[in-house]
Amino acid sequence: MNSCAVTDIGQLRQSNQDFVYASDRALGNLENFYIVADGMGGHQGGGFASRYAVERMTELLETDREHEAVPALNEALTTVNRELYRKAGSFDELRGMGTTIVAATVSEGILYVLNIGDSRLYLINDGIRQVTRDHSWVEEMIAQGKLVRGSELYYQKKNVITRAVGVNEWVAADFFEIELQPGDKILLCSDGLTNMVSDEEIFETVNRCETCREAVSQLIRQANANGGKDNISVVIADPERNEEEIC
Repeated sequence: MNSCAVTDIGQLRQSNQDFVYASDRALGNLENFYIVADGMGGHQGGGFASRYAVERMTELLETDREHEAVPALNEALTTVNRELYRKAGSFDELRGMGTTIVAATVSEGILYVLNIGDSRLYLINDGIRQVTRDHSWVEEMIAQGKLVRGSELYYQKKNVITRAVGVNEWVAADFFEIELQPGDKILLCSDGLTNMVSDEEIFETVNRCETCREAVSQLIRQANANGGKDNISVVIADPERNEEEIC
């Protein structure tokens, strides 16, 4: 595996409430681990939630020698959600905080994905495929046939999420298991990328870049050039590349 992870403040925000992590080496029982978290809840709360979620999850996964991929991810997530929820209830400055999470690990050609919120994971090869499903009001309305994708109301409500880590005492994640194909590249990102750069542009950029580092840099540059209205976080992992790459 070879990866690159970068988060950028964007053009308009005063602080960066995103947090990212990428390890091409083993973390506990996991052979590798990649995660993007997009915090919410004011200047201090959102940044605290995303950083805490990522750092605490990696800490828990590193010491978990009992569970395989999906149980390990779920166990760590459950603990992090409970701890964040309690902290939000104990400190006024953290009240209302929460964070999205999209995380992934690869083992023996299988991609395991965890998702809560509207941060996304894509597979990019001959085309681009969104693996995760946004936990958002608009996606729920579309699924019920009550909203048209691309309508005015869709864009007005697009950022209203229906699930986040730390908001409630209990939260359910979506899990996906995908058999990787030769040439697949894995992209995790916050909505600071996908609100500024279309899926087609993401696909074209990743395919024309020779390295994960180059692709991540180009995508962040594009998001900023298109307005950079939010923090921008991108992780790209290439299962077929094994050489070290400074990111």
